[in-house]
Amino acid sequence: MEKIILTDVEPGINPRSEDLADIVITRMGLMPRKSGSTDKMSNVLIEFYERAKTAAREKKPTKAVMTVEEMGVFAGITRQTMYEYLRRWLALDLISKTSYIDNNNKVIVGYKLSGSTLETAFEKARAKINGNLNITLRFIHELQKTIKNEKISKTQKEKQ
Repeated sequence: MEKIILTDVEPGINPRSEDLADIVITRMGLMPRKSGSTDKMSNVLIEFYERAKTAAREKKPTKAVMTVEEMGVFAGITRQTMYEYLRRWLALDLISKTSYIDNNNKVIVGYKLSGSTLETAFEKARAKINGNLNITLRFIHELQKTIKNEKISKTQKEKQ
């Protein structure tokens, strides 16, 4: 699974939508990790939201889809670089891969929010993270039990 880095950065006073989008992207670990990389990744999130709203309003689901090339343009990076970042978005279930046939009978492969709104897409990401934490909790229980059993076994061997 892709490494997910969650942060606790918070917005300043009276943030604009771009500032809040940056905060969300950063808190979810979707910002580029190399210094000097693009600072426009939040534009991709905003565009996914705008497209989802348009698709719902016009009742045309294909309007919600964005290709990797388009995502790269909004992020200010190349298509190939966007593919690298895309893995994290998919690992969180924030977006999902989809395809459709356009008017020219050409198959378009792209991505869309995992929900009809940012909130529903975030809930899927939240469920993914909570699932990971729940599994980790099971490992913690198992670790405690194993440590206890190993100590008991060690003391039993010392008594013999």
